[in-house]
Amino acid sequence: MSRDPRVDAYIGRAQPFARPILEHVRERVHATLPEAQETLKWSAPTFTLDGKIVLMLAAFKAHAAVNFWRGQELRGEAAKTDAMGQFGKLTCVDDLPPVDELDRLIAKAAELARSAPAPRKVKHEPKPAAELHPDFAAALDGAPKAKAQLEGFSPGARREYLDWIADAKRDETRATRIATAVEWLSEGKKKNWKYERC
Repeated sequence: MSRDPRVDAYIGRAQPFARPILEHVRERVHATLPEAQETLKWSAPTFTLDGKIVLMLAAFKAHAAVNFWRGQELRGEAAKTDAMGQFGKLTCVDDLPPVDELDRLIAKAAELARSAPAPRKVKHEPKPAAELHPDFAAALDGAPKAKAQLEGFSPGARREYLDWIADAKRDETRATRIATAVEWLSEGKKKNWKYERC
């Protein structure tokens, strides 16, 4: 496997504690899967086989992570979920499994990448339609331009307003949000208009 200079640069920029972790895993991938390719995906060192991701590395300010692409299938319940990656937040090489176990996991991940089809994503039930709060409905009845604007928005843009008003805990907060929503809608603005690109 040839070394990608971008991976060298990534490791060189990592915090000093993370460099040995990243180098160790990189060496184990080279030893276990000499046919794997190094690249960067999502700005992180990634090892692939025939274009299929086997594992990724990441370095942060206070920890590093090893993320097997099919980690849940690979490690099952042993896969940690408190941080990116299956081994949790790594701060030193000793946080990794022993070499023989790491090599076994790398080989198994490669086998999954080569043969097993990716698991299908579970389709979630669509969200129920957002409900128009009676106070908001009354305010819109008095502002036909705002009402027409809200009705002309996409379902997602409508939901942003409806959820924002429905989520108010106090009546005073809801009244303020309704007044603001009517003003913005009268001006043709979506709820998050401040964040839209010009």
